[in-house]
Amino acid sequence: MRIDILSVVPELLESPLGHSIVGRAIKKGLVEIHVHNLRKYGIGPRRNVDDYSYGGDAGMVMMVEPVYRMIEELKAERDYDEVIYMSPDGELLDQPMANALSLKQNLIILCGHYKGIDHRIREHLVTREISVGDYVVSGGEIPAALLADALVRLIPGALTDETSALSDSFQDNLLSPPVYTRPAEFNGWKVPDVLLGGNPKLIRAWQDEQALERTKRLRPKLLDDSL
Repeated sequence: MRIDILSVVPELLESPLGHSIVGRAIKKGLVEIHVHNLRKYGIGPRRNVDDYSYGGDAGMVMMVEPVYRMIEELKAERDYDEVIYMSPDGELLDQPMANALSLKQNLIILCGHYKGIDHRIREHLVTREISVGDYVVSGGEIPAALLADALVRLIPGALTDETSALSDSFQDNLLSPPVYTRPAEFNGWKVPDVLLGGNPKLIRAWQDEQALERTKRLRPKLLDDSL
């Protein structure tokens, strides 16, 4: 998989994409992530990428030309499955979407900034808009890092135990069951006996029961969506 991320502040992506599971996957050659500075195609001597909005609304808007030129440059080198814009009013990112996107070969992720992007970019260049929640942040870089992380961890070989991702929350429209590690007792707080008994059948039944109970209590809408 290759992910190209377009940003006006690429420095924001250096740390989240350079460490932990994503960083190791890059070092293993399982994924390529390239962060591009949109100011490469900025306008004028100051490499401007934003301008005042028509209509007089407050806030600056990212211009269409730098985005168009960078996307065209990338598309001249390879075909892309999706050009994704991280937007608060896009499709809400969920695990089924992450599963599907993790199977793609080449993705472009555009990070918005300022007041947003010229709508012509959304109309003519973007193929999919994705949101990480019903709230607004200062730019699309952190949402882009979240999306990249959600995809990369699903690539075979990215996790030490490849079955680990299969038991993550939301994979079966259920939250994960509680997990414990040593010691078996701390400060009077004990690990459930069933997990110490070593019977895989009983452990699995307990995990399924706990996953269902937690989902009913904490996220009942997940169960409604699965019907």
